[in-house]
Amino acid sequence: MTLPRPASPDGADRAFQVDLRGLVDLLSHHLYSSPRVYLRELLQNAVDALTARRGLEPDAPDGAFGIRLFADGSVVRVEDDGVGLSEADVHTFLATIGRSSKRADGIAEQRGDFIGQFGIGLLSCFLVADEIHVVSRSARTPDAPAVEWRGHGDGSYSVRTLPASARPLPGTTVTLTPRSDTGEWTRPAQVHALGRHFGSLLRHPVTFSDGTAGAAAVSVNPEPAPWARTFPTPGSRSRALAAYGEEVFGFAPLDTIELDLPAVGLKGIACVLPEAVPAGRRHGHRVHVKGMLLSEQADEILPEWAFFVRCVIDAESLRPTASRESLYEDDTLAAVRDALAERMRAWIARAAASDPELLGRFLQAHHLAVKSLAVHDDEILRLLLPWLPFETTDGHTTLDEFARTHRTVLVTSSVEEFRQVAAIASAAGLGVVNGGYTYDRELVHRLPEIRPEASVADLDPATLTAHLDPVDRETELAASAYLALARDALAVFDCDVALRTFHPASAPALLVDSREARHERTRSQLAREQEGGLWGDILGALRQEAPRAQLILNQLNPLVRTAVAIDEPELARTSAEALYGQAALLSRRPLRPAESSLINRSFLDLLAHALRKDS
Repeated sequence: MTLPRPASPDGADRAFQVDLRGLVDLLSHHLYSSPRVYLRELLQNAVDALTARRGLEPDAPDGAFGIRLFADGSVVRVEDDGVGLSEADVHTFLATIGRSSKRADGIAEQRGDFIGQFGIGLLSCFLVADEIHVVSRSARTPDAPAVEWRGHGDGSYSVRTLPASARPLPGTTVTLTPRSDTGEWTRPAQVHALGRHFGSLLRHPVTFSDGTAGAAAVSVNPEPAPWARTFPTPGSRSRALAAYGEEVFGFAPLDTIELDLPAVGLKGIACVLPEAVPAGRRHGHRVHVKGMLLSEQADEILPEWAFFVRCVIDAESLRPTASRESLYEDDTLAAVRDALAERMRAWIARAAASDPELLGRFLQAHHLAVKSLAVHDDEILRLLLPWLPFETTDGHTTLDEFARTHRTVLVTSSVEEFRQVAAIASAAGLGVVNGGYTYDRELVHRLPEIRPEASVADLDPATLTAHLDPVDRETELAASAYLALARDALAVFDCDVALRTFHPASAPALLVDSREARHERTRSQLAREQEGGLWGDILGALRQEAPRAQLILNQLNPLVRTAVAIDEPELARTSAEALYGQAALLSRRPLRPAESSLINRSFLDLLAHALRKDS
């Protein structure tokens, strides 16, 4: 509801009016993620009040000032021993939307000490209640009276002074009477849980009570964060940090990395995930600002490649956004991100230098993350490239071991090319690495930077076929008729046919099909489909003599020796198609529709021939 204001003379300045219900609806749907933030905002106001009180009384003993939460199902109350408010403060700050006491004259230079600075936090209480009742007494004036402020969801409020007995000591009490539809966020157990959720790392003592007769108030934050405590030994400290990480995240960390950036007052831990995660999947980190939980899903504090850790941090100098649920992207955050990234690099380097067993377990789970880092980080490349696992013709092994047995390391450009040639290349003594996985080909080509004696080259069909032994002239002449018929049968696939000898003898044929050949066939097919049109002319002009696919038959294989001796043309043609289909299947590349049809047809034709022969 918007309260009416007297008419102003023409040309006079007018003040904006605010529909408070509309503003609260805006906050609930577009600024805050959940109504539960009301308790965080009340805690934040209380913490800032205690910080200001400490500034007035720096010699007060630790624990002299605290925060007390109360919820009994009918009201929610937050009481603090902070600096309090005078009657003038109440009119200035509680009744003016967007004005914060943290921006007041005289303390602007201390704003960095406070969590909230936007002047809208108290409005979050209207997410769960229609009335906010505040009783406060200022610590700035010894004989200050108590002041009562009542704010209503329709935008109206009232202020009155109370006798000193209404609040004998400085501080503030905020009381909410929850609406009936907000019990999910205001019942006693939930208020206690929210207090622990948001305030477990607060430096001031925080307690909770539900009003049960004879029951003592319980501490919301009974002990400080583990990185703020002292331990008798480094081992006991490490175990405490790991136990805290497991409590927070629900997994036992592979290791914990302690974080400490004094320049921004940041402390915390990074927990190394014990299992692999999808590349690029960024886990949310828990970020506290001055002890108050800001976000459980902050992904901006680390670069994308560091997805193998989850962090809990508490910082003094990071700036929250207006919703206080994420961080403001500024130079400080960028510097923190860079510094934390350097801590991740240092941990990896330390593990590589002094803890091979830990490094091995880490790489087994997170080699993809390390590869993504090594591509752009020369130091990590130098330290870890020899340790990283790759798929090779010798099995899964490290590049260091592989380079010791293969002076020239060949690398494929795709997974399917590796699968086409792996068995044959291994039998021929070639050392081939599967470069089809993310980062692998680029990293293999950088091996000579670490091992200057190693040589790396791309594998192409000519390299492989050069290592296959030719058959003698008599065998070639005897098979010439079959080879001519096979070439004719497979011309539709732009595939040549050759006869060689290679191991293993159990492999009847090898289909060598380079990426360039496949691209040229695709272009030619599109040109034929677009013949006569503009695109057909353009594609035709791009025609080039790309290498054709090759079906290489193995003379050492008994089935091939039988096939090349077939004198029945149709059966010989069918056998050539079947050998092509089997080789295409073994290559594990996607089959074209025509190839799938050929495999089915050749199988049925061979089956029909066998049945006719038996009958």
